[in-house]
Amino acid sequence: MHKGAPPWQFAATVEANTADKQTKEEEASEKLIRFAMSPTAAVAAAAASPPTLCWLLLLLLCSLPLPLPVAEASHISGDFQTADFFQFLVKFGFNKADPPTRRIAYGYIYGNVTSAENYTAPVTLVVLDKSTFLHFYGNRSHRSREAACSTMFSRLQSIAYDPKCNPQGKRDFLRHVPCPRGQLCSDEDAPANVMPGHQFTYVINLEAEPRFWYMALVACYQNQSTCQWHAHESLPRISNRSSGLLHTLHYDIHLVNVHPNNSAAHPLTFQYSYDQQNLLEMYLIFLLVYIVLLPMQIYAVRRQKHPVTKLFTLSLLSEFVSLALITAHLIHYAANGVGQPRLQAAGDVLDILSRTTFMLILLLLAKGWAVTRQQISRTGWIILMSIWVPYCAFHVFLYIWDRTEVDIVSDIDEYQTWPGWIVLILRTSFMMWFLYELRNTMKYEHSTKKLDFLLHLGASSLVWFIYLPIVAIVALQISPMWRYKLLQGITNSADCLAYCVMTGLLWPHRAGQYLLLAGTKYAGMDELDEFNEAPHIVRERERRRNSPPDDISIGTSSGSRGMVLSTSIPHSLNGDACNDLLEAEDLDAELLTDLNKNSHIVA
Repeated sequence: MHKGAPPWQFAATVEANTADKQTKEEEASEKLIRFAMSPTAAVAAAAASPPTLCWLLLLLLCSLPLPLPVAEASHISGDFQTADFFQFLVKFGFNKADPPTRRIAYGYIYGNVTSAENYTAPVTLVVLDKSTFLHFYGNRSHRSREAACSTMFSRLQSIAYDPKCNPQGKRDFLRHVPCPRGQLCSDEDAPANVMPGHQFTYVINLEAEPRFWYMALVACYQNQSTCQWHAHESLPRISNRSSGLLHTLHYDIHLVNVHPNNSAAHPLTFQYSYDQQNLLEMYLIFLLVYIVLLPMQIYAVRRQKHPVTKLFTLSLLSEFVSLALITAHLIHYAANGVGQPRLQAAGDVLDILSRTTFMLILLLLAKGWAVTRQQISRTGWIILMSIWVPYCAFHVFLYIWDRTEVDIVSDIDEYQTWPGWIVLILRTSFMMWFLYELRNTMKYEHSTKKLDFLLHLGASSLVWFIYLPIVAIVALQISPMWRYKLLQGITNSADCLAYCVMTGLLWPHRAGQYLLLAGTKYAGMDELDEFNEAPHIVRERERRRNSPPDDISIGTSSGSRGMVLSTSIPHSLNGDACNDLLEAEDLDAELLTDLNKNSHIVA
């Protein structure tokens, strides 16, 4: 998994651009619902080579002219075109209110919705919980907007409060907008509850459990005479007026989890949806760990300049920068309810780069690179890259899919979509490949220290490979209100532990015991002191011990008929095995093959 916002927390456009850019966006958008972004340009970058692939995507996302999707903004603002009929605004999780501080702990939605146009009939702002929103949202796509309005509000008109059509209604779900400039909305019958400086206020008083609430604007209005719902575009036909249609309105809305006057007492949770509360504290803790870990690894790579340590340093640096960018976004978000979406997108892409690079390091070590051999064959590199590059590209595609194509109303995460399942299957396949390569490497290695290293590497890497599929399956049984925090906590913890273990394994004074990290052409020569334990030397020694004496001479003594056996047995069986091997004239084909397989000597 990436470390950005969950797919359902997809807010509408945030007014970070100028008015000119807003006009261009409005002219370019002709869809019914305008929260989807096309991933074509980002997917096209997936053809690049790694790690250039992820860096190009990072630059692409940071240079997009349009604002990126906001991950659960608690302060949303923008324009609504009535020609679009329906616009989803935000999905926000509100906490339950504890009895002692119930009034203070209520959730609040407040803001302004205005228009500079003269209009005859308003449109409707809707705030619903999930049980009522699913029916409302599911009927928005009727071909006839008149029929859509009638069906969408068929259940709401019997339970939602309206001073004329349903004064017995118990639920405060609807506001007729835009509101008159400088005045409260016509539906606000309790002005004392409205936040100062704003036109409307919803009070979300949950007493059972935390829940998601959904906000949307729809171009429907209720006829106050007949209490029937009609599409705004049908107003000229119904009222026989050619003017009076509302075309554009502007909204500026805040969603918070405690009373705004008590925000100073809860600075880290005030702006956050319930499913994202405490994320900032978690990222700050992990960032502190990486602040200690990264300088240690930089010191280590300066002591031993080798491709393995350099590649690992790149992976660790990417993870550190990713955490720093996401943490900066979360801090800014806690202050203004918007944050820096571009920083978050850049952090997500860097996190993908870090994970895929770390996976590449594990595969290279499993192949014996820097453990039993200094080089990997050209064919091996081609096979490895032909599998790893598509995996990296597909991981980026999953991120784009998660941000643009997942239905915002559904309570699913990225690993409950078909791209997510494919990524989990590919990750499991990489794990099986890793174990296969590790088994082949250990088959030709007899050094006790190196075998211990490979065993520890295999055990820890197996845990790192398999944890994500298991957690993704377990998360299916977790409530959406806690699922995202659980996935982020386990993912960050597993990655952090993996980086700490790898830093320890590649530490200079330890790595020299089992890794070929000298970085020169003759890096293997410094381990000739262990050469006597190589497999071909052990077999040659056993062969000589079990063979008959090298020199047997038969002679007769003068004056005697008896024969004397004279044997010449080597007295230096424990001598220099390397010299014995090179001077032996009877080295057969099997020993030559074993010598070639042993990578301690680099020709």
